[in-house]
Amino acid sequence: MKPWKDRALPPVLFGIFAASGFCGLLYQMVWLRLAYAAFGIITPVLSVVVSVFMAGLAIGSWTGGRIAERLAAPKRFSAIAPYALVELLIGVGGLAVPVLFAAGQTALLPAGPSDSFAYMAKSGLVLGVSLLPWCICMGATIPLMMKFIRQVDRTQTSGFSFLYTANVIGALGGTLLTAVVLIERLGLHGTLRVAAALNFSIAALSLGLNALYRSRYAKPFEAPVQAAAAVAAPASSGGLRAGVVLAILFMTGFTSMAMEVVWTRAFTPVLLTSIYAFAGVLAVYLLATWTGARIYRKHLRLGQVRGLPVLMAALAAFTFLPLLAGDPRLTVLSLPIAAELILAGIFPFCAALGYLTSKLIDEISQGRPGAAGRAYAINAAGCILGPLAAGYLLLPAAGVRISLILLSAPFVIVFALTAKALRSARPVLAAAMAALVVLLFIGAAAFFVSYEDPGFFKDGVIRRDATATVISYGREMRKRLLVNGISMTELTPVTKCMVHIPLAIREEKPGSALIICVGMGTSFRSAASWRIQVTGVELIPSVKAAFGYYFDDARQILRSPKNRIVVDDGRRYLRRTEEKYDLIALDPPPPVEAAGSSLLYSREFYRTAKLRLKPDGILQQWLPDWDDETLAAAAESLCAEFPYVRAFGSLERWGIHFFASSTPFAMPSPETFAARLPDGAARDFTEWNPGQTPGQLYAVVLKKEIPMETLLKPGSVPALTDDRPINEYFLVRRLLRGPDVFTLRNIR
Repeated sequence: MKPWKDRALPPVLFGIFAASGFCGLLYQMVWLRLAYAAFGIITPVLSVVVSVFMAGLAIGSWTGGRIAERLAAPKRFSAIAPYALVELLIGVGGLAVPVLFAAGQTALLPAGPSDSFAYMAKSGLVLGVSLLPWCICMGATIPLMMKFIRQVDRTQTSGFSFLYTANVIGALGGTLLTAVVLIERLGLHGTLRVAAALNFSIAALSLGLNALYRSRYAKPFEAPVQAAAAVAAPASSGGLRAGVVLAILFMTGFTSMAMEVVWTRAFTPVLLTSIYAFAGVLAVYLLATWTGARIYRKHLRLGQVRGLPVLMAALAAFTFLPLLAGDPRLTVLSLPIAAELILAGIFPFCAALGYLTSKLIDEISQGRPGAAGRAYAINAAGCILGPLAAGYLLLPAAGVRISLILLSAPFVIVFALTAKALRSARPVLAAAMAALVVLLFIGAAAFFVSYEDPGFFKDGVIRRDATATVISYGREMRKRLLVNGISMTELTPVTKCMVHIPLAIREEKPGSALIICVGMGTSFRSAASWRIQVTGVELIPSVKAAFGYYFDDARQILRSPKNRIVVDDGRRYLRRTEEKYDLIALDPPPPVEAAGSSLLYSREFYRTAKLRLKPDGILQQWLPDWDDETLAAAAESLCAEFPYVRAFGSLERWGIHFFASSTPFAMPSPETFAARLPDGAARDFTEWNPGQTPGQLYAVVLKKEIPMETLLKPGSVPALTDDRPINEYFLVRRLLRGPDVFTLRNIR
């Protein structure tokens, strides 16, 4: 790596590109969250957003490279001028995407259920139109900046790794600051405005550099003829043909992104479902990638770059470490230690990938933006297909352990093909690495386990689909439902109260109920006992399929034309249905801090639900656990949309039932409540409390009313909204104020 002619320029360009990477990850995180709110918290939305993002990078990298190679020696601008333009467009896109999502959301309401082909195709089209132009601009940034580096200093042949290192460290900062600080303090739209302002600042600074370096370096600018010749003769890597290098880049992109999808499902039981867990995994991934790229840059400077055989040997071994670290039996060490082991397990693999990617694209491009753009585009193409293959083929068919073994196979195969060269140069290292790979492969195939493996949960029934892995296990009243290894619910009379109490509030017999988040199906079954029209909405197909595990009469209930379970996002179902209900009951998956959970507690959600209630209908909202501010924010959002709200503690002294309506309502006496229950509903209500009457059970809840004024904090806590999901983003607040927890003293 030759020194720069102008030593003042590299730190400036590094800072610019780090800021660009910061904005890129910020946009990806916020756009994904906005897409969930607009199109549903469903796997296809995640897959399409990630795929469109990577497709934009691929297209932008390829076309940006072609444009950069054809830039003439200018009189008025250098290559950093079009770079400034794309940064400006990225900032415009950051502000435009929410508007485009809102328009697309309305247009897609008639498209049918979220698991229908029509909806998935049309939502994919809307997401592509909304995101692709700005992602293409992001992809064009590397080749355009590489062109500027070549214009300033023709001797530079490692421009890609320089920019890649800056971009990754910026992305790391974007991940952490967005998740930990910006969204919590500024909201989603405020965070987008910060990124857009930063993009506009980058554009202005780049135009300033254009003016400075156009006058200083006009003569050395490369001519188009030279650039075209460079594109025609790309360099190879270590004697390998360019096609082989590009195939390796595609393979690493495919497998690494596919593994990231599998890791997310495999590690959920340990890392849990919070925003901070996801951000932590992504941060470790980026930190490891930056570390690998940084080590490569150091080796490049010292002339000690590692060869492909050594790197493939390392990757072949490192690919098994996450599977070893994620073995659920290690949770006996305590969850924090198990989480640290998992994060440590993915670090070596990601670092080796960062090293390899930087090395291969540097060597194949030799600083030429066209060749680098083409190579990076092929790597990004692998990144598009990897998550789709993992989410829709590997995980449903094979599960996490077999999927990870299959994804490790390409690295083992390439290692085997290059082992001869390594054995000739370093025989001891070759033997040691081969032994390690064989040992880890045998361990992965025969000894490591995942929570999905048959027998890990005794007598468990495992169902997998593109959305989640669902495990049903236990007997009688100890049956449990796990989604991706997380316990969602249990058989408890609390879930019966969510339906029976609000259905009995009105004097007139109810005619319909909507149950959002079916879970085990207890609330759905309880509503069916009223002999009314009952619709259940469940996000995960395998959860619907598990209904019969928990209740012997499930098939009989679903045979009735009055009862149905729809696979859809609950929020989206409310938007697209025209039906109105006497009751809407929802029990969002715990914990209350779970990623995406605020979309079922927000003011916008309640505004939509209110439109689907009959004039005197009741909404029942369950809040399982809380801190003072989360409880106040959730209560504020409910009260902001419904003028009449009451709150009650549960039968089992955990969680709160909120009952809300647009018209006044009075809680019936225990005697009146019992009289309003049909015979089947009365039997269902007391099913798990033999010896007690419906009136006695209801009286326990009735005595636990919580005055709403004790829950609200007017002026100090904002209502929970789509823009301010404060139940999910709370770290700064808790660090500053401490975990002020609302106790059960008010409801005993």
